[in-house]
Amino acid sequence: MTAWHEIRRFPPAVQLLLVNQFGVNTGFYLLIPYLATHLTENLGMSAAVVGAVLGARTLSQQGLFVVGGSAADRLGARGVIIAGCALRTLGFALFAFGDDLVVLVAASVLSGFAGALFNPAVRAYLAEEADGRTAEAFALFGMFAAAGALAGPLLGSALLLVDFRTSALTAAAVFAVLTIAQVLVLPAGGTRRRAGGPVPADWREVARNRPFLAFSLAMVGMFTLESQLYLLLPDGARQATGWDGAAGLVLLVGTLAHLTLQLRVTRALKRRGQRGRWIVTGLGLTTVAFLPPALTAGAPDGPDGVVDGVLRVLPVLAGALLLSLGVMVAQPFVMELIPAYGRAGLTGTYFGVFYVVSGVAAAVGNTVVGWAMDTGGRGGSAWLPWVCCALFGLVSALGVAWLRRLGSLPAASEPRAVGAAVRGEGTAA
Repeated sequence: MTAWHEIRRFPPAVQLLLVNQFGVNTGFYLLIPYLATHLTENLGMSAAVVGAVLGARTLSQQGLFVVGGSAADRLGARGVIIAGCALRTLGFALFAFGDDLVVLVAASVLSGFAGALFNPAVRAYLAEEADGRTAEAFALFGMFAAAGALAGPLLGSALLLVDFRTSALTAAAVFAVLTIAQVLVLPAGGTRRRAGGPVPADWREVARNRPFLAFSLAMVGMFTLESQLYLLLPDGARQATGWDGAAGLVLLVGTLAHLTLQLRVTRALKRRGQRGRWIVTGLGLTTVAFLPPALTAGAPDGPDGVVDGVLRVLPVLAGALLLSLGVMVAQPFVMELIPAYGRAGLTGTYFGVFYVVSGVAAAVGNTVVGWAMDTGGRGGSAWLPWVCCALFGLVSALGVAWLRRLGSLPAASEPRAVGAAVRGEGTAA
């Protein structure tokens, strides 16, 4: 069955959210990667000020995911998704016209808070409306996200030939179109809403769910390693070839792998059951992904001709492919398990907390990888960041394997009663 036929089997609302994710990533990546250059070169801001502006966006998004998740549970995912995209429209439009620090910080905060709203809400909507095919829905979700992450920078590079304002307004227009489409297509009822009880009580309930927190912590390696598609692997490709454009090859390999293999991999593995086993397998692949570049790191500077450059970059591209395969194997089943840790009506909150943990972990992990890159470069140990990443993946794989052995991974798509969730009484995946 082709991806198109699989998409058509879902209701129109789910189909829209798949397209929505393509638009979200397209709009985001056509603007944000070029924002720092605009602030320094066009507006003449210092590196410290640029860091503050970018940090405001990251902090307002990563720190408020749980707020967006709770809002989706209490108000319905539909309204929260629409509000998030509308706020992202406003935030990106402010980037187009803002040359004052206050306006730019406001744009960053609005843009970040928008992501904190619609990211957990979209995932909660998919999890609840996928009609027993949650893994397939998230597999398609990953495919559309990967395509948007590739299309965005390409479109952004072309628009910057005009100017940054054109790029920012185009990004804002993308989110405006998504907002209108959601108003028209998403059912007015949205997903189930949960009424009654204070929101902090929901957060305390999740915080007492030790199996869920253990799983969230065990998964931090996957998000840290996935972010290396934008940090360590592009840097390795540039060093191997001496060509800045080689960084784009890393993204291209990952995107093509997702578009051609994601749905097939998920369907084939789902038929064989044992979700927990496949999550461990996926994490194992992400671990192995960093070994080929580690074995060839530290070669003399500069390739000796085109052929030598191609041979040097192959281990890096092999690593990018293995990393993408590992994420493809694990991620749909991870998304499928998250709602099963809690009771119905708290899906958004669980996704919100999970993404707070993963976001903080990715930030800390990238800091460690960056330190390893600097230390390895100064000390002649170019293998250090690659081995560091492999260790991240290994620890995560062993962590999930241990949880699976204890029987604390729930059965997918079966939200449990609150008492069982808190006590950790679940069926092994």
